[in-house]
Amino acid sequence: MNERDVREGGSWTALQRTKNTGIWLLASIALAAVRPLPPAVLRAIGRGLGLAAHRLAGRARRTALDNVTLALPHLDDHERRDLVVRCFATLGILLGETVAMMRAGAVDPLPLAPGALATFEGARSEGRGVLFVSAHLGPWERVAASIVAAGIPLVTIARESYDPRLSRIYERLRGGHGVDVIWRSRPGASARILRALRGGRVLGVPMDLRSRVPSCDAPFLGHAAPTPVGPARIALRARCPVLVGTAAPDATGALHVTVSPIDTTDLEADGRGPIELTRRINLELSTRILALPHAWVWMHERWPRLAEHG
Repeated sequence: MNERDVREGGSWTALQRTKNTGIWLLASIALAAVRPLPPAVLRAIGRGLGLAAHRLAGRARRTALDNVTLALPHLDDHERRDLVVRCFATLGILLGETVAMMRAGAVDPLPLAPGALATFEGARSEGRGVLFVSAHLGPWERVAASIVAAGIPLVTIARESYDPRLSRIYERLRGGHGVDVIWRSRPGASARILRALRGGRVLGVPMDLRSRVPSCDAPFLGHAAPTPVGPARIALRARCPVLVGTAAPDATGALHVTVSPIDTTDLEADGRGPIELTRRINLELSTRILALPHAWVWMHERWPRLAEHG
């Protein structure tokens, strides 16, 4: 246990408490100042912040470039650098849009692709709940809100912020759109997950990033990467359907929410079943990221060998 991590029962030093309170106050003041602005203005501000981060955050920029080089070797140097710049700008735009979502009605839900709602309803009709795997790809907060707006009861699993006050901001964001949150480190989280599935709800889990949870190596964007295995274990033990969904471009390039079922009929809950299911999920997530590469978080240290040598 990290004795300074309050998520693990630790406590802050006086200096950490002062620093974290300062960060929280600045974040609260900034949100209060910009939240009334129109979404278009917030997106523009976010884009500027993203481009500034690209210029100033050297380590994050280098990590993104290393990841793009590994996963997209067919791109030349100029194309890789352009993609990284576009990635930072896009994530900044999405930050601005997320702030806009904290004001009711400011951002419209994304449309669900033809057949997506029927896929959800068909999976829920089995009566065992649904594991819905997603990724930090495009407007992922808007994806969750759009699913709820379509009438699907969604509860998401998330890791708390290092500061519980920041987690409460996140709860207000999702709760304002009817999206429930289960904080995975809080007491009773496992029981809440089981109740959600037994109650026929859709359990949303992001699986595209490295996380400090039990993981297995599974191919991700063509290279082995540690991937949380818990969601696959839950799905196979509960015998619930597994869906993968994200924002994705349609024929015109506009974003909508698409959903794909993952076959689990040949998999057992024990042995290599969860690892194989994780592999299948990663394959689908990789396909989706490659279709919208500028909207994924390339600055995340996804592959440990790159992180160790960065």
